[in-house]
Amino acid sequence: MSTIKLYDHQREALTKMKNGCILCGGVGSGKSRTGLAYYYLQEGGKLGTEECVPMKGPCDIYIITTARKRDTCEWQGELAPFLLSPHPESNYYHNQVVIDSWNNITKYKDVRDAFFIFDEQRVVGYGVWTKAFLKIAKNNRWILLSATPGDTWEDYIPVFIANGFYRNKTDFVEQHIIYDWRSKYPKIDRYLNTGRLIRLRNRILINMDFKRNTESHHEDVSVRYDVSKYRMITRTRWNPWEDRPIETAAELCLAMRRVVNSDESRSVAILEILEDHPKAIIFYNFDYELDILKHLGYAEGTEIAEWNGHKHQEIPTGEKWVYLVQYTAGCEGWNCVTTDTIIFYSQSYSYKVMVQASGRIDRLNTPYTDLYYYHLKSYSGIDLAISKALQAKKDFNAGRFVGWSTKSKGVTMMPKEKDKWKRAEENLNKSISACEECAKVVGFTPGLNVRRDQVLLPLRRRYKDGERTDELYESMMNCR
Repeated sequence: MSTIKLYDHQREALTKMKNGCILCGGVGSGKSRTGLAYYYLQEGGKLGTEECVPMKGPCDIYIITTARKRDTCEWQGELAPFLLSPHPESNYYHNQVVIDSWNNITKYKDVRDAFFIFDEQRVVGYGVWTKAFLKIAKNNRWILLSATPGDTWEDYIPVFIANGFYRNKTDFVEQHIIYDWRSKYPKIDRYLNTGRLIRLRNRILINMDFKRNTESHHEDVSVRYDVSKYRMITRTRWNPWEDRPIETAAELCLAMRRVVNSDESRSVAILEILEDHPKAIIFYNFDYELDILKHLGYAEGTEIAEWNGHKHQEIPTGEKWVYLVQYTAGCEGWNCVTTDTIIFYSQSYSYKVMVQASGRIDRLNTPYTDLYYYHLKSYSGIDLAISKALQAKKDFNAGRFVGWSTKSKGVTMMPKEKDKWKRAEENLNKSISACEECAKVVGFTPGLNVRRDQVLLPLRRRYKDGERTDELYESMMNCR
């Protein structure tokens, strides 16, 4: 009896698939098995029969996936019903089955007359991976599996070129892209002839629409943060952990997040959630968060495992466990059906990453109906800004949040007023010391031994951010 079983939405997708298509389905929709079923049909196999009908002399198959999915042998489980295996002694056929990661895609750019399955969208931009992908697509049959194929038309350029719609990137740019002439770097202002782009995308994008049996419950858990320390960093632009000025917008946001994410109330919230859900996956961003999570007072008998750049441990199997996963290392390419709970200790800047991370427990074969997602958030400016960006399905922009990536907002000033502030700026730029009154303006207590950079740098930042107050003007003029 045939062991290949497909859901209705997978069978419907098979009728639409063709060479060079993108199979787009939500996380946990069964894209891997559908992609293999397409290869099986193309090589002479038959589905829906009582007895297994083998393929007739199938060609070699190469599966390019994430490093984690390769290391955990997840694809081998998907290959088994099709009597395929990367190990020749276990493979029913005489063809070659290769499973490798995107990091090694250049090893296969000279392969010909094979079938490639590209798992997860990694052909964005025009780098080494994309160039290897284009060379492979030219000489082989292929399909691409992705839950998030692209947010902008620029993301589809490599796939459009691989399908022969355009000669190269230059051809696409000349036909569809207008760059902003005011920008100092290549910034897209708008796209032309988007009607054609929509038609081309519809030709290659195969959506797998299906109704999930699970219901997701997303709950925001309110936590506190150290307001005084947070304000001190925003006003002084000083890094207290490395004892030096903060130089970039990204570094300022990281410093603010460290203050917010290190608060003890997050640890308390984690332990309270684990009382009701003893088995949970916890996503985090930074190493200092990992140190906090590893040393919490978990209930007796709780197993702790990690998946990050330091350790690659398997999911625990006990009655009580915590799986600590770093976003970048483990947001995609694996699944877990032994828990119904994910805790987001901190938020990621990327909407795509958050969607992929949420899908680790929302699978077709999960035994749970209700899935619980707990988002730990404070009312700090940085947390609220990240949440706002994610709710709009956009990535958080640190430079835009801080205001350093745009020109000074300023105000409309008369010529005399402009000259006044110009003199203040010149005085500040050539100053080598700051008085106690200046120190008070940027948040330092008078009488403390304050270094010059701790005062002058915040004054410059406030001026560049567009602040024009009498207090700031006097401070800038008093610097010597």
